[in-house]
Amino acid sequence: MDIDKMRWIDRHIGVPLCFGLTFIQKIYSWINSSRSTPAFQKPKKLLFIELSEMGSAILADPAITLAQNLGAETFFVIFKKNAASLKILNTVKESHIFTIDPNGLYNLAKTSIQFLMWCRKNKIDTVIDLELFSRFTALLTGLSGSKKKIGFYKFHNEGLYRGELLTHKVAYNPHLHISKSFIALVKSAFSNSNEELYLKESITDEQIVLKKSIISEASTSRAIETLKKLNIDINQHKIVLFNCAGGEFLIERRWPKAHYSELAKMIINSNSDIRILLTGAPDEKNELQKIVELIGHQNAINFAGLIRFEDLTALYSLSTLMVSNDSGPAHFASTTSLPIFVFFGPETPALYGALGNFTPLYASLACSPCVTAWNHRKTPCINNICVQVITPNQVYKKLESLVNAKI
Repeated sequence: MDIDKMRWIDRHIGVPLCFGLTFIQKIYSWINSSRSTPAFQKPKKLLFIELSEMGSAILADPAITLAQNLGAETFFVIFKKNAASLKILNTVKESHIFTIDPNGLYNLAKTSIQFLMWCRKNKIDTVIDLELFSRFTALLTGLSGSKKKIGFYKFHNEGLYRGELLTHKVAYNPHLHISKSFIALVKSAFSNSNEELYLKESITDEQIVLKKSIISEASTSRAIETLKKLNIDINQHKIVLFNCAGGEFLIERRWPKAHYSELAKMIINSNSDIRILLTGAPDEKNELQKIVELIGHQNAINFAGLIRFEDLTALYSLSTLMVSNDSGPAHFASTTSLPIFVFFGPETPALYGALGNFTPLYASLACSPCVTAWNHRKTPCINNICVQVITPNQVYKKLESLVNAKI
């Protein structure tokens, strides 16, 4: 579905639905106000909602792990097309994952209703809404039937109106890495204090350490076999990955094709043993082919769709480095030891940087970041100078030691 169309639906349909559900919930609370306040209970069956961002499933993993360590059985709901991201670390059991199909209003409505029934079947008692940009997830949270509903709340800020559906309102901190904000949501769910605003605790860097992906021998063998078909020998060649595409969402995050081409030529000219693979989904093959043609060298290969998603981490473990737009694959790669170099501009690495072996490529212009929790991730910018101004030569200098190191 078109991104702007989704925003329109979320605003013009989501706002009245959030308001209406809030009104119904207040009436229900008023009718039941004579009942005594229930004693504090730790979450037993805790559901995370994060639909639209594959990378966020990785960034949320420390929070999910924390919930499990605190004794909760964890569940997750995500868009069907993004569900594979949860299999990279397998923190949530496959049987505890529900997928919603966003392809068309009928499928969206059908699977949403099925989800609400699934919540009740599994006796979900706590829901954590990880989203900042969607009223749809607020509605799913409000209708889930859970006793505890935790999420980000705008208070006096300019964020989206999402109704009054939360039992635990957490202040979104725009100066805190999103993984720490996710930790704040979990800690709020387990808090036995009754606060108007959560969370009044500090969260350290040690609390957002990401565990590593477990890579099977079979997965590694398949990756090596795929590379052999392209005449790439992992004992003789160094593999550099370019993640140049990144889907249609927030295309302002992309580094220019010509810049990728120039960087590739620098790398290839400095080391003839380098093989540059342009990775992507099968439907990105034509787009990546344009960059391959700009490079014009046999050592640059269009790798889109040539490997299974479940074998990506094996490929990462066999590679020397990755250069990437700010998108899901950078976060997937962060579950390995692969050095990752990621472009930022519309968003900031201070909030969305990968948790692994990560180096941000960020010009830090006065207008950057322009995409925030307060503007529905919609920027008026049509000329992403913040990313364009980062030159291939600047990037190459950061990669040079890795490119020229011996195998």
